[in-house]
Amino acid sequence: MRRLGNQRLAGLAQSEIRAMTTACTRVKGINLAQGSCDTGVPEPVIRGAKQAMDFGINTYTRFDGLVELRVALAHKLAACNSMTVNPKTEIAVSAGATGAFQCACMALLNPGDEVIIFEPYYGYHLSTILAVEAVPRVVSLRGLDWNFSLDDLEHTITERTKAIVVNTPGNPSGKVFTSQELEQIAELAHRHDLFVITDEIYEYFGYDQRKHVSLGPSRTWRNAQSRFPVTLKPSVLPVDA
Repeated sequence: MRRLGNQRLAGLAQSEIRAMTTACTRVKGINLAQGSCDTGVPEPVIRGAKQAMDFGINTYTRFDGLVELRVALAHKLAACNSMTVNPKTEIAVSAGATGAFQCACMALLNPGDEVIIFEPYYGYHLSTILAVEAVPRVVSLRGLDWNFSLDDLEHTITERTKAIVVNTPGNPSGKVFTSQELEQIAELAHRHDLFVITDEIYEYFGYDQRKHVSLGPSRTWRNAQSRFPVTLKPSVLPVDA
């Protein structure tokens, strides 16, 4: 009998981003598909890494991240996102936002749980949901401003719905959810007792005077004993933090 691999991988495939990068490299083209950084490493990062190695800080870190880093992240969230969080109990450091999303899905979702994502969606969000054997449910964004219908969103919720994923600013759409839209999502999630997982890695990529707003400080979350949104953010800190 031929031994088969893990059935969870049967429906997964290489992402379109990686496939385009491979094809582009093969023909020596200009890669517009993948955001690869081609700038130099900032000098404070080089100095910090060298200093850490000089002092022998080169082994396993804490499972939730260094205390100093989590405190710095809490200060950043308070100053830039109006979010008051406890660095000891409400912040965990991961290997990037994609790793954080994987961890959040593994921690919060059971096989068969439904997760709502807005289309167009980031490919890794979909593949991660499938990898943990959850069921994606799609709500389409429409028009030049990528608006969604609140009725469509509510009608997509079933007794098996566990979470809503909000990617703002969105990849690949560039959609920046407004305060009103986030308040509507928060109210709906609170009413149905849902988690909201927000991917805000592009928060500093704003154009046309559009301002990024985090869902965490919404009135609904502040005023209700509700499931706090799971926020995925890059570790972007001032160099003197």
